[in-house]
Amino acid sequence: MSALEKSMHLGRLPSRPPLPGSGGSQSGAKMRMGPGRKRDFSPVPWSQYFESMEDVEVENETGKDTFRVYKSGSEGPVLLLLHGGGHSALSWAVFTAAIISRVQCRIVALDLRSHGETKVKNPEDLSAETMAKDVGNVVEAMYGDLPPPIMLIGHSMGGAIAVHTASSNLVPSLLGLCMIDVVEGTAMDALNSMQNFLRGRPKTFKSLENAIEWSVKSGQIRNLESARVSMVGQVKQCEGITSPEGSKSIVEGIIEEEEEDEEGSESISKRKKEDDMETKKDHPYTWRIELAKTEKYWDGWFRGLSNLFLSCPIPKLLLLAGVDRLDKDLTIGQMQGKFQMQVLPQCGHAVHEDAPDKVSLVLSDCKRTTVRITLDVTEDKSLSLSLHCLQQLLWSLCRCSSTSSPTSPWQLLMVAEAVATFLIRHRFAEPIGGFQCVFPGC
Repeated sequence: MSALEKSMHLGRLPSRPPLPGSGGSQSGAKMRMGPGRKRDFSPVPWSQYFESMEDVEVENETGKDTFRVYKSGSEGPVLLLLHGGGHSALSWAVFTAAIISRVQCRIVALDLRSHGETKVKNPEDLSAETMAKDVGNVVEAMYGDLPPPIMLIGHSMGGAIAVHTASSNLVPSLLGLCMIDVVEGTAMDALNSMQNFLRGRPKTFKSLENAIEWSVKSGQIRNLESARVSMVGQVKQCEGITSPEGSKSIVEGIIEEEEEDEEGSESISKRKKEDDMETKKDHPYTWRIELAKTEKYWDGWFRGLSNLFLSCPIPKLLLLAGVDRLDKDLTIGQMQGKFQMQVLPQCGHAVHEDAPDKVSLVLSDCKRTTVRITLDVTEDKSLSLSLHCLQQLLWSLCRCSSTSSPTSPWQLLMVAEAVATFLIRHRFAEPIGGFQCVFPGC
């Protein structure tokens, strides 16, 4: 069972008891639970993790679209971060703090169309082609004809869009590609149960704190620190509530939609005024995007993804929460040394949120030692490619000896360590503060 499918099933189970006392990470103090203490589910502003925010205007046939980006760093390559479906750029907040402390790089986290604070003229068009063009247009709007070296990093749907962007050559200065927990075979299988998963989620929340609490207790985001900043980008205030029982239903969890009766239209109209007053007091929140309505685009996001990923002629990294459903094409490609793969066990589907430190480490370290076959190709290209394949084979052997442990606070920044490892070994960026790569040279 894939990490995505596990997350779907876990979302239907009762919340798990909190982990025993923990420490050893920057999030440990926030996760630690003493006798009689309650966990803090209050939202945290983006400014605690990113240095700045910008709305990038892009002109197209239908007018102007505005894309929200969050930025950090002033030197080094640009890490262009693409979030998963239903999430937002804020899902990269904790990862950003971790990777910036390890390597010299610039972060640009983008709200994709219909997500977060991005505003577009045609929000219903979520095709892979359109979203890939959005990424290219944002890069052009930000950097003009001479963009800096850019590495695309995408999670789930964002990983698929990153691959489509790379394969279409929409980012001319692309130097690397990273997919996080998205595999064509697993994704296509999971689509069959996606609608059931979406129907099982609460439709509204009585507050941001309630939404954050649900995300953690349901297992959607296992890292409380990340949930406190990430969920702000996933939900919004409801425009209207039609039932005065709404608040009670929200607290209990899943809300059943009620059908309105034409005969009772007058009484319903009368209740709406009372509901408006109740709404102002409770400030209910709902999802920013109705993912169920995007189903017609799901197949286009993931079908053929493995071959597209393998065909991109740049250093590639695949980060997974498990290898139990790695499809045939990627299995063969990994054995042939066409990309690097790192497994981060005991993480949920949102790997970069659950374990940002380890992901940062992998991406940093891989930048330092891997042969750069696209930027610094030697005169003897066959030798360069052979060294690259040999290095990939050695890495595959090293990966088999990696250990696993339960999800705990020390894993909260795993993703950042994975990314930092990749960047340093590929010599895309320089380490900061004596950072040492701890993942095997693979």
